[in-house]
Amino acid sequence: MNVDINSSNSGRPTSANEATLIVIGGGAAGFFCAVNAARLAPNLRVIILEKTGKLLSKVKVSGGGRCNVTHAVFEVPELSRRYPRGQSFIKKTAHHFSTTDTIEWFRERGVQIKREDDGRMFPVTNDSQTIIDCLLQDGRRFGVAIKTGTEVKSISKDADRFQITTADSQFLTADYICIATGGYPKAAMFQWLQSLRHTIAEPVPSLFTFNLPKHPITALMGVAAQPVRVKIEGSKLSEEGPVLITHWGLSGPAVLRLSAWGARELAQKEYKFKAHLNWMPGYNEQTLKAEMQDMRQAHPAKKVANHNFTKLPARLFQFLLQQSGIAEEQRFADLPAKAENTLIRHLVDYVVEVQGKTTFKEEFVTAGGIALSEVDANTMESRKLPGVYFAGEVLDVDGITGGFNFQHAWSSGAIAARAIAAKVGA
Repeated sequence: MNVDINSSNSGRPTSANEATLIVIGGGAAGFFCAVNAARLAPNLRVIILEKTGKLLSKVKVSGGGRCNVTHAVFEVPELSRRYPRGQSFIKKTAHHFSTTDTIEWFRERGVQIKREDDGRMFPVTNDSQTIIDCLLQDGRRFGVAIKTGTEVKSISKDADRFQITTADSQFLTADYICIATGGYPKAAMFQWLQSLRHTIAEPVPSLFTFNLPKHPITALMGVAAQPVRVKIEGSKLSEEGPVLITHWGLSGPAVLRLSAWGARELAQKEYKFKAHLNWMPGYNEQTLKAEMQDMRQAHPAKKVANHNFTKLPARLFQFLLQQSGIAEEQRFADLPAKAENTLIRHLVDYVVEVQGKTTFKEEFVTAGGIALSEVDANTMESRKLPGVYFAGEVLDVDGITGGFNFQHAWSSGAIAARAIAAKVGA
């Protein structure tokens, strides 16, 4: 998708004395700020500058192309606990624009949002284009000008107006700026914002999968098990939920949540650590051993391989039997104690050596960004430079997988829009 609507043909009249808002970034947060500000302040000229040729690219790929709009968590304290960084900040922003407000905003524009069993929420069409079309329609309706392929190189302030210089040497002026560029993977990429005098929390990846190079379990790619408890050795990091085995290692909600909560700690380990998997989190070694003894007595002539007592997928169960040295013909009555103990250990404490990470699909998220102490959560305005606002992932806020990062984008974008519109109307 490539949209390039110059302000001269944006479908709205311009005035020499009208205020201008420039939104830097054409993602969810930036677009939400732009369309809401244009709607709330009809005399405000709104321009989106997007570095790439695509708008709303994360919206497009989110949720396998369905767009995980938000998550069905409606109590603010409970919602805030889904954010490894920015919990106190989210407690404030969610009071101004909540999960309910997100659902209602889209509903008012003809987009119905449904809840799935795991709490994730999607448009009923199961198509992210529905969300994109809704936002683009509001942009056209309220005369938002959009410039793609426009990278901002510097921002400065001259008297009461901001001066923006682009990579292709354009010079733009604005009364207000909303920075919604998304996260950056490296601190150096924040350099163009240094003139704003903001502190940058060091960015590190979040929402990534665990690489197990050459590990035999990767032959089971596509097999999913749940629930599985995953714990990082030498830390307090532990999550329970679905785990997906991939051709490079481990993924799935439990792993992704771990990567979010452990983003900084795992970066310090250089993504080399041991992960302990309990495939049967209702058991430990002692209780599973007692269960095995009961099975020995109840089914002495039965082949272990034919009696999947674990409720794990058959391929995974067979793999763990092989890893434990248990032959296909092995009967419970003849099962050596050593093999039994090895199987028990593999079922409740299977240890893998993680050697690196892989970004989760295209839904890359970073921990880090603009320090939250320097931004007013009630308005999204910079405490360092009035007239500058922030929205979305450029802030040091990130949520676990499941729609929480989009909810932050909608909340912060809407709050910035309201604050800017209030100033323009004053």
